[in-house]
Amino acid sequence: MFATIRGRVQFPKLVSVALLVIVAVVAMVASTGTAHAGLDNEKSASDRSGHQLTVQQWDTAVHAVPPMDKNRLTREWFYSGKAAYRVTGAGAETFSGTLEFGYQIGIPWTVGVGLNFTYTTPNVQAYDAPAADLSQAVLTPNLFPGASISTDIGNSPGVQELVTFAVPVSGHGGAVAVAKAHGTVTGVAGGIQVRPFARLTWPDHASITTYGDLTNVD
Repeated sequence: MFATIRGRVQFPKLVSVALLVIVAVVAMVASTGTAHAGLDNEKSASDRSGHQLTVQQWDTAVHAVPPMDKNRLTREWFYSGKAAYRVTGAGAETFSGTLEFGYQIGIPWTVGVGLNFTYTTPNVQAYDAPAADLSQAVLTPNLFPGASISTDIGNSPGVQELVTFAVPVSGHGGAVAVAKAHGTVTGVAGGIQVRPFARLTWPDHASITTYGDLTNVD
């Protein structure tokens, strides 16, 4: 079973915003995680205008931590990373689209209750800088919009996709950095897996998505 849940926080480029992801589902938490430095993954495609479009994830870090509620069926983690895009070809500077960030969450078995997804913005900042320059970025939280979404997948395994924010972008390249986004999941039996993704879409509804590594949260 596969479901997509979209909750978007839109903000203009060069504006700092905060973004915290809290996903409710159940399992047991381990303080393990994955972290990479530099370019982790990317995907490229061409549009009908002949542009070459690339979306990337940089400096991805997903760390599972013990749940604060001490519930043996709760999982909790923190995420940091950068999503970047690049457009090449004639007229690349006129490109406009949307850069999205989110998670896929693999759920082995539910306990017959609805899944609750709640998030507020963590440390998120959009840049017009090339991805290679993002190591110099300073992140500062300032706004805390939030949302809550519920779904019921029944007593069966499944994958939930959560788009946590969508940033309007334009020009030949840019990036969004996220620092210490927070996630929890409650309502599922067994461990879960978390996989971050970045997606670039453009006006003709085409899109490309790059996926990070799976992290076990169990």
